[in-house]
Amino acid sequence: MPSPFLNGFLPGFFLAARGRRRALALGVASFALAVSAARAADAVEIQYGISLASLPIGTAQLAATFNRDAYKLDVKARMTGLAGMLTSGKGAGAATGSATGGKVSPATYALVSGGGDNTVSVRMALNGGSVANLEIEPPLEPRPDRVPLQESHTRNVVDPISALLMSPPPGNGLLDRANCERTIPVFDGAGRFDVKLSYSATRKVSVPGYSGDVLVCSARYTPIAGHRASRKATQFMAENKEMEVWLAPFEGPRALLPYKISVRTMIGTAVIEATKLTASKN
Repeated sequence: MPSPFLNGFLPGFFLAARGRRRALALGVASFALAVSAARAADAVEIQYGISLASLPIGTAQLAATFNRDAYKLDVKARMTGLAGMLTSGKGAGAATGSATGGKVSPATYALVSGGGDNTVSVRMALNGGSVANLEIEPPLEPRPDRVPLQESHTRNVVDPISALLMSPPPGNGLLDRANCERTIPVFDGAGRFDVKLSYSATRKVSVPGYSGDVLVCSARYTPIAGHRASRKATQFMAENKEMEVWLAPFEGPRALLPYKISVRTMIGTAVIEATKLTASKN
């Protein structure tokens, strides 16, 4: 379940490496994290459009709240048309934790995707960057080509939703290009993978609710454990150089969050992009 977006980081990023249906649901849910707001705010609501090969396939929403260093992120997504039929059509997730001093420290993570007999749920508690408790329903099926997970793979990690909230190191401006230079260690409950970001460009964007600069980071996906090494989708995502995340500044918590994520998949380019932002200060 990592999500190279649309099953597979950055989730489109993370899920493609895992199974198209589950990847799409998780990738979409994680994408819903995209918060672009160059203003101080305690609450943000974002609406997103989701497309695949330039065709609209769904929508996503995010409700984010910040209380000093603490964050809470609630996301949901809905596929429409044929995409909804193929992926059971919906997903929802939530994450809590703290972000300070250039580090994101998750505390809880939950994800539910699909529907009926195809429902998949993940619940995880973390403490100091290590997984303290984990529940997955239904349990992951054993496969001979699955790379075994070790206890070490559950340490010094972040969950897929918290992975999209980035805290600049002290001394860095919100739009410093150095903020792109980082590797994010992700554990989604079933697999451990890295997403390595590097600076690509600085661009201007404009949607209802926000207009300003964003950082464009290129991204690479590296599976570590829990993935099926022989799957073509896993190999494709590991070699994929056509992945980007656009990061917008969020003044209140001094954080960067995705405005847009674009990922080439085996069936076309998947894009999740903000269409409307509503920010308020409580």
